Amino acid sequence: MKNSEPSPSYMEGQGNKAGTGKDPELSVLVPVHNEEQNIAALIGEIRAALDQLLDYEIVYVDDGSTDDTYGELLKAARNCKDLRIVQHRNNCGQSTALCTGVKAARAARVVTLDGDGQNDPADIPKLWARSSEADPAEELAVCGYRRRRQDTLVKKLSSRIANGFRQFVLKDATPDTGCGIKLFPRAAFLELPYFDHMHRFLPALFLRRGGRVVSVEVNHRPRTRGQSHYGMANRLWIGLVDTFGVAWLQRRIKHPKIVEEKNNEN
Repeated sequence: MKNSEPSPSYMEGQGNKAGTGKDPELSVLVPVHNEEQNIAALIGEIRAALDQLLDYEIVYVDDGSTDDTYGELLKAARNCKDLRIVQHRNNCGQSTALCTGVKAARAARVVTLDGDGQNDPADIPKLWARSSEADPAEELAVCGYRRRRQDTLVKKLSSRIANGFRQFVLKDATPDTGCGIKLFPRAAFLELPYFDHMHRFLPALFLRRGGRVVSVEVNHRPRTRGQSHYGMANRLWIGLVDTFGVAWLQRRIKHPKIVEEKNNEN
């Protein structure tokens, strides 16, 4: 995927979250690129998992798709009042699409899903419950852990190498940083340093700013529609190089301890 600045356009849903000013409790963010075959099914699963649980919105970011992904999103929006669509006119990559979606989100907490259907929306309530146990002032990121991955041997091997290397260098205490399902505070995410491929390092970046990270085992499913966009070249080798950049960021942050706050009033 290319790394360039997005030129987004917006299509709002027609439900109460688009029109009344009431913020939802949770924003479900799904960045997609050429996933036309997975749109309807995944949105249906998200609604089935959350309709009776909480007030939510679904934010899709179409990252410059060249197939009919945007058309399928428009079709879905006719029957889903809580769906909002953001479209990049150019392909910018998953990290940029993620940032665009978080900026567009209205809820204080955001959960991300990959758009290929391999993450199971039925796991969102589990992450929501774990997040809700935290102190409201705590910056807690809840990350999915795919203990039983349903992927090719090449993907499993590359992820195992990358995860082991990241844990060794960054000490992020996260067994599966590449898992697409994560739930975190929106405001804290917007304070993270942005760079291309940052989505692979979210646990380390949250820990860097003083937050806490926990992992929750989640279901993982084989891809049944569409084609994977990742291989050894853009998953493993780039990730290993980027790890050194994140380590550089870790070494250059300071956390001041405020002793006393004073003002000039007498």
